[in-house]
Order: sequence, then structure tokens, then C-alpha cells
Amino acid sequence: MKKIGIISDTHGTLNSRLFDFFKDVDEIWHAGDIGSVEILSRLQKFKPVRAVYGNIDDYKTRQLTTEFQNFKCENAKILITHIGGYPGRYNPKALKIIKKEKPHLFISGHSHILKIIHDKQNNLLHINPGAAGNDGFHKNITMIRFEVENERFSNLEILDIER
Repeated sequence: MKKIGIISDTHGTLNSRLFDFFKDVDEIWHAGDIGSVEILSRLQKFKPVRAVYGNIDDYKTRQLTTEFQNFKCENAKILITHIGGYPGRYNPKALKIIKKEKPHLFISGHSHILKIIHDKQNNLLHINPGAAGNDGFHKNITMIRFEVENERFSNLEILDIER
């Protein structure tokens, strides 16, 4: 079993509550719009990080990340990207990978809107963790933690605090 923390859209800031909320996770998965190499570095010093770049990330950040992360965690297939859409409205590039790789969990960011949706058509769980940074139109800072065991996701918790 692994404990995972998911964030997106930090836009160059890390809320101090993140470190307490993620203190017991094994890894942090960042769904893009990190904001700077320094933010990525701070996260990596805290916990192992898997990250994708977002549309606001600069050249240096993009050199250290990828557009898609496609991997296994505890036998669960995971796919992460920044601009991925959501069930019924997936980005065409993301949908092509979803159809080919058949992930159990698809994570995307970009919208700043926290969403957790079971996609029956593609037999996956879709998570958008919302926005964990201070910049953007969102009113609340959100992040998610959960556990992965085999192909099962459980004990999902949300941190939702006013900006």
C-alpha cells in the first residue's frame, strides 16, 4: 500500500498546510502549473515527486518534467497530465492515451476546480485536485490524499481551505 498526495496549479506558491496534510504520504503527484523550479525543488526535498508541466510552466520547469506521466503504482495504472479534461470532455491527446493505456486513474489539473468522477465508459477514476496555489480565479485551496493498494483507491481525503 502507498499513500499519495495530489496537487495541481500551485502557480509558484506552496501553502504551509500542504506540509502537514502530506506529512504521511509516500509520494506527491503534481498535475502541472508548478510555477517554478524552486517550488518543484521544495516539494522534492519534502517527498518523492512525480510531476507534469502545465501551460504556465517555463522552459526550466519543462526540462525537469514531462507533458504526461504514465506509470504503475501498486499495480494500478496511472496517467497524469495538466490539460486533460474530464469524462465526456477529455482533451483529444489525453483521450487517445486513455484509450490505448487504459489507466485505472486519470489525473489532470488546469481548471482549478476539484473533481472526482467515476468514468464508467473508460472504466477509470478521474481526479482533478483543484488548485493548491494562491494565484487564479479559485476561492479555495484544495489538495487530495489517498491510498493505493493493488488496483484499489481508498481513504480519499480532501483539504479545502479558503485562500
